[in-house]
Amino acid sequence: MTRRLVFAVLGAFLLTAVAVTYSVFTTTHDRTPVAAADGLSLSGPRIMFRSTAPGSKGRLALVAKNDPGGPRSVSALSCLRVYAAGGTGTCLRQDGALTTYQIAILDTNLQVEKAIPLVGVPNRTRVSADGRMAAWTVFVAGDSYNNGRFSTRSGLIDLKTQDMVDSLEFLSVTLDGHPYKAADLNFWGITFTADDNRFYATMSTAGHRYLVEGDIAAKTVHTIAENVECPSLSPDGRRLAFKSAIDGNPAKGWRLTVLDLATGARTPLAETRSVDDQPAWLDATTIAYAIPHGPTDADVWTVPANGSGHPDLLIPHAESPAPLG
Repeated sequence: MTRRLVFAVLGAFLLTAVAVTYSVFTTTHDRTPVAAADGLSLSGPRIMFRSTAPGSKGRLALVAKNDPGGPRSVSALSCLRVYAAGGTGTCLRQDGALTTYQIAILDTNLQVEKAIPLVGVPNRTRVSADGRMAAWTVFVAGDSYNNGRFSTRSGLIDLKTQDMVDSLEFLSVTLDGHPYKAADLNFWGITFTADDNRFYATMSTAGHRYLVEGDIAAKTVHTIAENVECPSLSPDGRRLAFKSAIDGNPAKGWRLTVLDLATGARTPLAETRSVDDQPAWLDATTIAYAIPHGPTDADVWTVPANGSGHPDLLIPHAESPAPLG
């Protein structure tokens, strides 16, 4: 057995162990009965999120946008990551057995319309503003090029045509204006533009992380900037909120920042804690994101998108926020 194969096997074992540990934890520690609310929908003005509160941990939940700290309506759906827009929801969740997962596509009444198997542990999901496009990112292990460490797979689906891109790695890549091929391409953190054809995402290769713009019809992506991860497009389509590695080194943590796509100007936000999340725009001026406290709990915070102000707690015991309406 070669050294690379040994690392790959160990990586696969570790991934399985993580999944099993998570599953065991959620099934043994979340025993408080949950009264799932009936008649929930993706109508606004509300905020959808994944609850991390005792009694509803892991459940898809909603709160009123004008009272985010108030009573929450809890769905019967258990998810690892959620998002919604335009009357379409996504729920990344376990698929029966302990180590298999799927993305459940939800209609406006939170009914599962479609389930797509995923090849790894769920990490990110997004829906286009009109609800037509859905995307996902998962962690995988076993790629020989990275000695068994985790890598990522990102895919997307057009829910109108059912056309699907299983992995962005199948698209043609242009890096700094030149065609580029490499075995170590990784993509994550997709966000869609309003035309339901273009998207932004993160691409990594050869130790660098890039912001890429993709064209689904042309099956291409090209790099735009470095050190931009987990982008989230603003409602006006002109800015990207993202996390940037401090000093370009992820080991130093992540700083929430907003990129003006026309000028390239970057504005660090007032949140100085490390944020390892794909942020969400609550509206044209406010960014929401999760800050974990403990291995299975988190809170949703907000910060102004123009670099002013200060962080504010929005929803305690919550993560994966998505504004509705």
